[in-house]
Amino acid sequence: MYNHSQEVTHLNTADTNHKERKNHKWVKSMLWFFVKVCVTVLAVCAALTWVIGIYMCHDNAAYPMIKDGDFCLTYRLCEIQQGDAVVYSADGENRIGRVIALSGNEVSILNERILIDGYEYFDNTVYATTAEGAGLELPHKISENCVFVLNDYRSDIHDSRTFGDIPLDSLQGKIVFIMRRRGI
Repeated sequence: MYNHSQEVTHLNTADTNHKERKNHKWVKSMLWFFVKVCVTVLAVCAALTWVIGIYMCHDNAAYPMIKDGDFCLTYRLCEIQQGDAVVYSADGENRIGRVIALSGNEVSILNERILIDGYEYFDNTVYATTAEGAGLELPHKISENCVFVLNDYRSDIHDSRTFGDIPLDSLQGKIVFIMRRRGI
């Protein structure tokens, strides 16, 4: 004999099991999504702490290469070379400049020319370099684990001419990418 109540009970039990599996699958998917988001956030935070840096230029010390308002992306793990544009900390601020000399080099500025260990240093700046107003005596030998940094806009002497040698610990990295904000 046909029992309708048993069939309804069986269908209700099957429907309940299906809903529970669906809810369990949804919870598992959401948990997996949350884990992926957390791992991604941790990876980005680690990269921004130890590998790359993002800075905004607040002056024209690196003009014409970098202008006021430009965003700069730096790479912290590279070995700094002569001629690299870098972000460094001095006088409680992040600043942008160009590495002119490395540890052990002797820097001198004569007749608007830069001499490194007695040889003239050539770069693409359009501004004359002077020692006028410098806070250190030239010629100057760069200390161990330090660099000598000059602004590309050489009239602004808020660089190693004012601050002296910049310790490698104060370097925030080499500038590898510039994003212009003006005109966007």
